[in-house]
Amino acid sequence: MAKSIKNNKFIIGLTIIIISLIILLGIYYIYFNEPDQVKEEPEILFEVDDRISPDLNQGIIVEINRIRHRGILDKILSRGSAWKNKPIFYYISDIDGLEYSSKDVHAAGGAESEFLFIDWDTINQENRVMKDIPEEQEISNVKLTIVERVSTGLLGRRHNDIDRETIRLTYDYRTGRWTGDDYFKDEDGYGHYVGDTFEVWFNVYQTDYDADGIPYWTEVNVLNTNPRSDDSIFDPDNDGIPTSWEWKWGYDPNSWDDHRNLDPDIDGLDNIEEYQTEKYFSDPFNQDIYIETDWMEKGGLFDIEHEFYGESIQIMIERFCEHGINLYVDDGWPGGPINGGGQVLTHYETISQDSGVMKQFYDHYFSDDRKGIFRYIIVGHNAGFCIPSEFNRYDTIVIDSSPYKSYLRRSAFTARTQRIVLAAAAMHEIGHSLGIAPWTFEGNDNFTFANGRQAKLNYADTWGDYYSVMNYLHIWNKNLVDFSDGSNGPPYDQNDWLHFYLPTFYIDSNAMEDPEIEPPGKDRLIDENPEPTDNDWIYDMNLTEKFEIDISKMCFVENVDFEIRLYVESDIDIKNKTIRIYAKPDVYPTYSIWSLVSEGNLNLDGTICFYSSEEIIDNLRYNM
Repeated sequence: MAKSIKNNKFIIGLTIIIISLIILLGIYYIYFNEPDQVKEEPEILFEVDDRISPDLNQGIIVEINRIRHRGILDKILSRGSAWKNKPIFYYISDIDGLEYSSKDVHAAGGAESEFLFIDWDTINQENRVMKDIPEEQEISNVKLTIVERVSTGLLGRRHNDIDRETIRLTYDYRTGRWTGDDYFKDEDGYGHYVGDTFEVWFNVYQTDYDADGIPYWTEVNVLNTNPRSDDSIFDPDNDGIPTSWEWKWGYDPNSWDDHRNLDPDIDGLDNIEEYQTEKYFSDPFNQDIYIETDWMEKGGLFDIEHEFYGESIQIMIERFCEHGINLYVDDGWPGGPINGGGQVLTHYETISQDSGVMKQFYDHYFSDDRKGIFRYIIVGHNAGFCIPSEFNRYDTIVIDSSPYKSYLRRSAFTARTQRIVLAAAAMHEIGHSLGIAPWTFEGNDNFTFANGRQAKLNYADTWGDYYSVMNYLHIWNKNLVDFSDGSNGPPYDQNDWLHFYLPTFYIDSNAMEDPEIEPPGKDRLIDENPEPTDNDWIYDMNLTEKFEIDISKMCFVENVDFEIRLYVESDIDIKNKTIRIYAKPDVYPTYSIWSLVSEGNLNLDGTICFYSSEEIIDNLRYNM
């Protein structure tokens, strides 16, 4: 019995020893004989460099690039000479409590005088103010006040200075962007403020080591660019536009964009052209119309200068401003190209639409660099029309300022009425370049009322309610100078503004006006509706319907409905598919085509992803 117990103890002990040896061997195997494996590196979080001005003295610069008084219409459409009294105004800037008035001039020796703007428009009279800022300050508060000087008293010898506009901004030194009364992608444009009395173009920026306009914080944390190299000369994604412009307008500088076709505001200027006209106030998300104008020399002793009156230009600018469209007229801008605006042309007693003479002026006085960006207008003698000079694109205009056949015929006996009818004539022809034609609406370019008293009565019963400069019956109405708002209703009135297609001047018209055309010319119409892109892209109806509300925000056109289409690249795996969004304004019967308004990516889960610098910045700040 004792022997048996002893044997059991031996067996138990041996078992324990064997188990221990097995465990030890396992440990040895794990630690010394495990095959090599790739060890997971611990996740390294991106460390934000939160410095603002490490390389230079921090400061802020505020530029006032243009101020325009909006009161021209009230003055010039009223009888009398009040329109000759140009507005007087100045601005006051306040940067973090430092106030500066543009009217105060401190001369040598302590003398003081006043400098006031005395004009409807200060274009080409740029101003700037600067302030030293404590190092690493994060924001600055900027206030711009436009002050108008109004004469008072019996003879106007006294005056009151009245604050007309106040623009309050908060400038962010990390991003170089501002918010407040003006902000990125707002309805009247970035760095552009439309107030009740004044329209203001401005810019705010900070001192910058490489002078490319991109702050240090953004360069090192958002764009991964060198804050010591000027990114206004670099184009790392080779899409034709440098990093600085792409950053300013919210595009990814490190990813190729189709800027030669992108036109998010559908104004006929693609992003390459918007970049080229940057110095002329262009905004890729706000519709712009550019015009270059020249005029004929006097034709004799009793002729007049065929200039484009400044007041006529201001009338036109204001009418388009009222509808959210920026009109810019180069009548001799300093620093413009060779063959820029303001040239004096050889006098022709008359030019007919079918003579083709306008081709001479178009080729020799209109810069090639501006074709497809600007419309070309000459102020001539006894002529008025809008025609193509190349292909079938209506970008060439002549308007009449002859003293006898134009002004007397329109009862424009005074300098005031001459300026009104000249503006009306220009707006009429510009309307054609925006797509309004006899074949779209028969109330324009219709002369049937001139066939006697009964014909005029019949015309008044139909097209008489179409109060538009496009209607020959009303173009001489010196209290109109506007396009119709459609308030009298169809079928004999239309809202011209809702039927304008801004790229009309840039695309081939759907009708050909040869000398044999008979108004209204509807038999000439060829309403082609070409696909917006090639076979590498496929229209996806399901995705379009799914995201129609969201992607409609990619199109920056005010007050006009439009059709949206989403195209998916055909030969790439779904997780990497690129999408393109096209839009076509619903301006029928005006002819329009598809425009590329945005690009993005289709994610694996079927969602759409767009590049957003704002989201990147928000994520960085969240992790700081």
